[in-house]
Parts: sequence; structure tokens; C-alpha cells
Amino acid sequence: MNTAALKHRPDSEDCYLLGPNQVEVRFHTAKGDVVQVNLLYGDPYLTEVDGEGTPVWAYQTQAMVRAAIGATDDHWTVAITVPYRRLQYLFQVVGVDGTVLLATDRGLRADTPANRQRDGFRLPYLHAIDAACPPTWAASIVWYEVFPDRFANGDLSNDPAGVRAWNPDAHPSRTDYFGGDLQGVLDHLPDLEALGVNGLYFCPLFAAPSNHKYDTVDHYAIDPAFGNKALFAQVVNAAHQRGMRVMLDGVFNHLGTQSPQWQDVVKHGRQSRFAGWFHLHGPTLAPSQTAPLTYDTFAFEASMPKLNTANPEVQAYLLGVATYWLRQFDIDAWRLDVANEVDHHFWRQLRAAVHAVKPDCLLLGEVWHSSQPWLTGDQFDGVMNYPATETILVHFLTGELDAPALVAQLADQRMWYRTPINQAMLNLLDSHDTPRLLTQAGGDQALALQTLAFTFLQPGMPGLYYGTEMGMTGGPDPDNRRPMAWPQLGSAWWQKVQAVVRYRRRHAETLGTGEVHLMVTAPGLIRVTRSGAEQIVGYFNTTFRPVAVTAAAELSQGYQNGVLAPNGFVIGQL
Repeated sequence: MNTAALKHRPDSEDCYLLGPNQVEVRFHTAKGDVVQVNLLYGDPYLTEVDGEGTPVWAYQTQAMVRAAIGATDDHWTVAITVPYRRLQYLFQVVGVDGTVLLATDRGLRADTPANRQRDGFRLPYLHAIDAACPPTWAASIVWYEVFPDRFANGDLSNDPAGVRAWNPDAHPSRTDYFGGDLQGVLDHLPDLEALGVNGLYFCPLFAAPSNHKYDTVDHYAIDPAFGNKALFAQVVNAAHQRGMRVMLDGVFNHLGTQSPQWQDVVKHGRQSRFAGWFHLHGPTLAPSQTAPLTYDTFAFEASMPKLNTANPEVQAYLLGVATYWLRQFDIDAWRLDVANEVDHHFWRQLRAAVHAVKPDCLLLGEVWHSSQPWLTGDQFDGVMNYPATETILVHFLTGELDAPALVAQLADQRMWYRTPINQAMLNLLDSHDTPRLLTQAGGDQALALQTLAFTFLQPGMPGLYYGTEMGMTGGPDPDNRRPMAWPQLGSAWWQKVQAVVRYRRRHAETLGTGEVHLMVTAPGLIRVTRSGAEQIVGYFNTTFRPVAVTAAAELSQGYQNGVLAPNGFVIGQL
């Protein structure tokens, strides 16, 4: 047995409160090295009398299930009931070579009656407040990302100076404006409802000089080019009437240089009352051609000085912003920009402040890498799931990963997080920060739709970037931010994307919270099984040849007479 590969971390994603009196436990072993893992568990204070009349710890034994097979590890799980909200446990590990060991809090031991009585892992008490519990509504959501300046121009009177003509084939520069606004969103809510999405994720709406608005000047004002607060309230109310949630983009890592706080620093230097709001490192603020920046920024963007979120005044300001839009406009969620560059202490404060106003407000962080430190229940409900969606894209669109590697990597990535957290991850195949899906697919709509359908079967909240349903293309920023192709509304491609969205919505209970199992059933043929209120099975042919498949076809592409074409998929219930 490869004992170095035996892994478990208590009070983490490997052992956590799943529900009232229910705990999920995970254990990890080398791939193919172990035939069985049994969980020995009980209340640490419960005893029974052994055959010799001696009080001993009373435990139960539950076989764990090999729930997923990763690149190098097998992942074992089990859910148990803990009636007294306390837990002591050990693992009995049985190797393929016949070795039997106990994994304890203090290392590996021989499996003897005496060793079963000592050094167990502990969860001393299960506090409900510590559980990672995303809002229940997250399981049924399909998000739609709106880049406001490029979505729809509903009010010509608020267009910025020099606005370009609305042309979906235009290649924008970084400084172009096209006049999209909140009136355009309000006008097109019926179209979004027809598509089937039920969550609006807005890129920043607050006052800022750029077209993207990530250089905030005033967090309390809607940018005049988009409208005003009264119009925003209409959008939120109309969205809620249609059963849609609203998520705002919170840029709390930095301000724009035109903000009054930064301008005061420019004027007064270190004597400014706002000097402590930022990270200043020199006597001057402006960089020269030979000297680096003398203040911290987002990346190396001189126009975005980084906020000092350890400063109590900054904390009070940002917490006021976060709660203001909840109290005054009843938004449902915050997407938190550059979340990994803000200190954990501040995010814990923000979660407490936001939930004091609206307990079911969703908090979603922008983190592009493994995110366990933010996802333990005290900061975010989920993050933008770029590691998983990039894994999907690399397999389906470039072929750099074969089917077994795709299945293994997705299994490993699911093990990074607790099950409820996996259900609140945002699965976007493209966004305002990436090339568009159809461009990544080389213009192949069948390949793009197959990739989209596969993603919509995965755990987490699926999302669309505006224009994906219109078949829009675009390379890296800013080319991925072209004006919306409204003439394509209702096209054949739009109807195919609509069918995927509506399938996810119809089966939200199972696809939102059900168990997931991926396997390769034939070379290049991936089977996805989701089990919950029903059992849904999907097959995806990622080869260059037809494959015979027997499946129910509720949603399909390239499937006829039991044969699944290349780039084809078929999804249905067992």
C-alpha cells in the first residue's frame, strides 16, 4: 500500500457539516491502490462495556464509497448522521495487497482493538453557523452576464460623446463607447426570459470614466451613461417580477484615479485624510519613465490604485456600499472583483454585514485558481469556476486533454470544495475577460454547443456571456466586447442555446443538487450521470467517428438511430 498517498484533513472540505446533524467525510488514497475504506465513528463521549466489563468507546462502522477517480487519487466519501452534534472517527484502509491499517489523527497504526480506541479525529461540536450554506436558490439559477455598454442602447439621450454606431461586427478599441444602457436591458427582459435565463449578472454599473467601469469614481451612483437609480430600480423590480435574480459587480479592491478620495491624495499627498485609504510607498504618486509606481494598483494599472481594506475607514465605506444596494434596491448577489487580492479579514466582515441585511444574498468571488481559503463558509458562497471550465475547454476545443484526463481533472477539482460549495460555483465558458466560446471553437457551432451542453450538466451555476446565444465571435479583450447582435434573436443557433438553457431549468433540482458521476465508456465517449429527484444521463462523443449509443433523447445533437455523430451529444432520463 502506498501509505504516503493516504490523506484526510479534518474540519475542512474532507469533513464538514452537510446539514442538520449530518456530516460528509472524505478520504483519499492512491489510484487503484485500495479496495475498501471503512469509517469508524461515534460520539466521543459514548461508551459501551466490552466482554471483559471494561468501558470502551462505542463506534459504528460505515463503508465509504469510491465516489470519484482523479489523476493520481481515488476519492472516497460517505455521509453520516451525528445525533449529538459531536464526532470522533478513524479510517480502516484495506489495500489491494492485503494490508490493513488505521488512519488516525496521529498517523497510521495497525488495525487492532486497542488502536481503534485512541487518537481519533475529532469534530468537537457541529455549529450550524460554521456550515458552508449557499442560498438554496443558487441551485436553480442560470446566470446571464451583461456588459452594459454593449448589450442594448435603449436611450439615445444618455449616449457618451463620440459614441460609435451599433455594429455587431465592429472591433472595439479599449476606449470606444456604443451607448448600451439600463433602458436597453429593461427593453430586452422579455427576450432574456424567453431564452430561459433567470439571473442577471451586471458588469459594473457605478460611475466611472471608462466603458468597462472597473475604475470606480462613485459606488453610490449609477453611471449617467447607463441611466440613474430610478431606472435601475425599475430593472430590478421587473427582473424580480419575471423570477430573475440580480447580481452586481462589486469592485472593492481598488478605486479609479478620478475618485474624490484619490484626487484628494493627489492634491495633498501624505497629508491627505485619505492617504491611509491606499498603499503609498514614496514621496510622489505619478510614475516616471524610469521609476516604477509608488503606490499599489490592480496589476500595473496606474488608473486603479489599490484600496487598503485593513483601514477601518475603508472598511466602513465599502461595507456601506455593499449594504446600501441591498437595502435600497433589493439586489440578490454580489460578484466581487479581484477577490483574491483583498484580505480575508475584510471579506469576513462583508459577509456578516451583507447577511445581516439579506441572509440569502449570494457572494461570488472572482478567483481564477484553487480557492479553498475563501470557501469555508465564512467568506464566499462560490467563485468563478475557471479551473473547471478551462479544463472543459481544453478537452473539447483543443484536444490537449483526452477524455480520461478530463474526467480525472474534474473529479480532483470537485474534491477541492465541499459539496454545497460545488453547487454554487459559476461555470462560465467565456466572459468579458476571455475570448468568446465560438471563437475558441474555431467557428464550429456543433462543437461549441456540445461544450455548452456538457457544462450545463455539471455541478454549479451555469452562465452565459451576453451574445453567446446569438453566435457572436470575438478574440481577447477588447474584441470579446462587441455590440450585441440583436438581428440573430430567434435564429436557429439561438433556439439551440435556448433548448440547453431550458433543459437545465426544467431539471434544476437534480442538476443543481444531485450527485454527479463522470466516466469514459468507450474511447472518447464520456458519460455524465446526475442522480437526485431523477436520474439524468448524457453521452458526449469527443472522437472523429460515429459511436453507437443507446440513450433516451430529450436533448440531443447529431444523434439518430442509436448512433452519435462526432461533436454530438444525447441527454435524457433513465
